[in-house]
Amino acid sequence: MLLRQLEYLVALARERHFARAAAACFVSQPSLSAAIRRLEHELDVPIVRRGRRYEGLTPEGKVVLAWAHRILAEQDALRQELAAMRGGLTGTLRLGVVPTALPAASLLTTPFCDRHPRAGVSLESLSSAEITHGLAEFELDAAMTYLDDDSLRHVRRFPLYEERYMLLTPVDGPLAGTSEARWAQAADLPLCLLNSRMRNRRIIDECFAADGATAAPAIESDSVAGLYAHLPGGRWSSVISHAWLHMFGVPDGMRVVPLEGPAHGPRVGLVVVRDEPQSVLAGALLKVAREAGVRDALDELLNSYLGDGS
Repeated sequence: MLLRQLEYLVALARERHFARAAAACFVSQPSLSAAIRRLEHELDVPIVRRGRRYEGLTPEGKVVLAWAHRILAEQDALRQELAAMRGGLTGTLRLGVVPTALPAASLLTTPFCDRHPRAGVSLESLSSAEITHGLAEFELDAAMTYLDDDSLRHVRRFPLYEERYMLLTPVDGPLAGTSEARWAQAADLPLCLLNSRMRNRRIIDECFAADGATAAPAIESDSVAGLYAHLPGGRWSSVISHAWLHMFGVPDGMRVVPLEGPAHGPRVGLVVVRDEPQSVLAGALLKVAREAGVRDALDELLNSYLGDGS
């Protein structure tokens, strides 16, 4: 059994199409098909359900695929460990990040690259479900996500910060001069919020409901950048996580106002696979995270905006 055959199988399961899998592996389709047939012969089990096109994996094929992911991850871990022994980490750290944590990701990736200049980072904005799948299939080394996600299994968790929710509102708006606003008051403003598919939106909807209110935003976005694009101009208000201030700050003509309620929201942190093989790159990122002081950096940034009245 060759590692290349396992790589072809992983590509086929990912692409669900022989031609696309072959292109992803930079080989011809006949070469990829022949390699997988040889793998079936060597293991003496059918792996792929074939018809006029790819129809998925057999039950035996799914078992082989799970082992293929593990074996290829072992190969990557071996290469990373040997590279570190030769003089420093190399390779690419594959980091999945939920969209609402992306604005704070550079607090980890920048010091990681500073400490390991021969290594790189591949950053992907992914949903919680995609992160769970990526970790389970060894497609990610680590992820930055909500730590209370029940779908995360067999992972190590490292807290980074707790979300703190703020009202971002025009300086001439009715709540701009208050030291603290109620959620029910914010619900009466012309709002721009993330859409209901986003975990952050579902959390803040619970906060609105706890104050007897329901948010009815005129504009919804599936990204923080899309939300912020509507805020300059003095018309819209929004509820933001304080972590977004690291990347986007407070737009001109707006002010950030604390919202009544719990001082801290859900925890955001790093997760890595608990089982072997352990990614050397993920271990290096965890070490950086322990020293980065993400929580303190974000709290200090927020206090600077609250203190100067911006």
